[in-house]
Amino acid sequence: MIMRRIILITGGQSSGKSFHAEQRALELSPEPVYIATARAEGMEDRIDRHRARRGPEWTTIEEPLRLGRLNLTERVAVIDCVTLWLTNLLFEAEPAREVDVVVTTAERELKEFTAPQTTYIFVTNEVGLGGVAPNAIARDFADIQGRVNRFLAAIADEVTLVAAGIPVKIK
Repeated sequence: MIMRRIILITGGQSSGKSFHAEQRALELSPEPVYIATARAEGMEDRIDRHRARRGPEWTTIEEPLRLGRLNLTERVAVIDCVTLWLTNLLFEAEPAREVDVVVTTAERELKEFTAPQTTYIFVTNEVGLGGVAPNAIARDFADIQGRVNRFLAAIADEVTLVAAGIPVKIK
């Protein structure tokens, strides 16, 4: 029986987060689920590389916006990634793009999504490590990402930072 558990894996771009998340999922289930939040435009090569790395035991679901409508009860699921999902939510919120509205929407969606007895492995980026962004939308996005990452870390049972391919458990 799968118990409800939330695992957050964070780090920089191309740090090895997704690979680590996939390995953790395979440790927990012989048939994990991969939730792809990316919209394919311009990311086809990256998506193909990730897909090739996963084997036939994976079920892939593409859901760029409404995670809460998925029923993954009793499964182990990798959600890759929160950053792309938040980007989709931000641009869905046009023209308002208010930070508080996007954060509230994301938190509500995540609460609904994580209610069932499922093991959730969220992959996210630490976008605020590079300094203050030069434009308003990038600064707003860093605020959104940071607040949602803090929300997920607070409800997570486990948090791992991946740097240069090395996972470091921080919670």
